[in-house]
Amino acid sequence: MPNWEMIKATWSIRLFALVKIPLIALVRPTIVQADAETCIIRIPLTWVVKNHLRTMYFGALCVGADMAGGLIVMNMIRVRRSRVSFLFKDFQAQFLKRAEGDVVFTCHDGQKLAALLERAETSGEREEDTVEVVATVPDKLQDEPVATFALTISMKKR
Repeated sequence: MPNWEMIKATWSIRLFALVKIPLIALVRPTIVQADAETCIIRIPLTWVVKNHLRTMYFGALCVGADMAGGLIVMNMIRVRRSRVSFLFKDFQAQFLKRAEGDVVFTCHDGQKLAALLERAETSGEREEDTVEVVATVPDKLQDEPVATFALTISMKKR
């Protein structure tokens, strides 16, 4: 049975991406789960995101990590109607295995991001913290990571 909430969220983010960040729209992300704690994004292995070895290109993997790490805080800012802007200051990746299928990106750092947003709103100064994202290929490797990412998010009240 389809989860209409996630279908709506997927089309909303695709439309946003098409207008604001077309590269994200190009990889056709699907939101599997998006709440205050966790964000799970799936990017299908299509000819657009494949490299010469027929695995997911590292740029597409980075887009998935960006979305999984950023969508939680983007939703928090929207719900709270906060005047905080955010961007990624630092990005570290470890590519562990070949991504030979659809890749699922998971971030469970909602509490950390909520605390960061609160600090940024309260202090008015630039605040930073790092979130972790894990990429898996469930169809081929179940829960075994194909890549891990550490993204430093920087926030400041506008």
